[in-house]
Amino acid sequence: MMASETYDMGAGAVRRQRSGRIGLTALAVVLSAVSVFPVLWMVSSAFKTRSTVTDGNLIPKEFTIQNFVYVFTEVPFVRYLWNSFFISAVITIAALLFHSMAAYALARLRFPGREKIFMVIFSTLLVTAPVVLIPLFLVARELNLLDSYAGLIIPAIFNAFGIFLLRQFYLGLPKELEEAAVIDGCGHWRVYWDIVLPMSRPVLSALAVFFFLANWNAFVWPLVVTSDQSLTVVQLGIASFSTQYGSNWNYILAAATVAALPMLALFFAFQRQIVESIKTSGLK
Repeated sequence: MMASETYDMGAGAVRRQRSGRIGLTALAVVLSAVSVFPVLWMVSSAFKTRSTVTDGNLIPKEFTIQNFVYVFTEVPFVRYLWNSFFISAVITIAALLFHSMAAYALARLRFPGREKIFMVIFSTLLVTAPVVLIPLFLVARELNLLDSYAGLIIPAIFNAFGIFLLRQFYLGLPKELEEAAVIDGCGHWRVYWDIVLPMSRPVLSALAVFFFLANWNAFVWPLVVTSDQSLTVVQLGIASFSTQYGSNWNYILAAATVAALPMLALFFAFQRQIVESIKTSGLK
């Protein structure tokens, strides 16, 4: 009897575990479908004509590529794409370099006030962008950074989240490798450049995706700091396109699809690095 009861209890536990897995799988499928549906709708609508009413009859949508032709011929959309790419790439490279150096110093070097400096940097995560928007604009105006690439790039380089994530990652690295390098005569810069940076590729790849996405989708700061049409970024370009052609959503969705495709490709290319960075950064 006891063996039979033990078997029944084990079988019940297996069934409950299997039911839980099926429920979680079904929930994941539903959430994935909800997340993917807007993207699929945007892409499919970008290849369709407008629905029109002629003589009281509704003309259905038809497949076409003229929406994309219209986007690239009626507005300087290539220029918008180039501006966003250049600004996002420069900010990403500069941020990774400066953030990794700052995080290494806060994680490994010992100096007075180190923890206080880190807490001050970390506390900036509690300050939202609209709070500093006007002071940042006034500073940019005093430094003659308005209507320039420098005005779009320099204020966006600092990001406390990047310093925090890299510091957590560096705290988890084994100190023995750095100590061996110091014994061999390496200074802090050689240790950082030759040992720490190569070991930081997963978290740097993930941060590169985050930074590039954030700056590619930037809207408020470029809107405030620039009025020169040659400096218009892709999100402002889509917004102005929407204002000019408010009812022609097929053109707007075509422009949005072009702007979203590079970001989707970047995410799928580095999704493994993003997961690895979260697993190894100490965020548990």
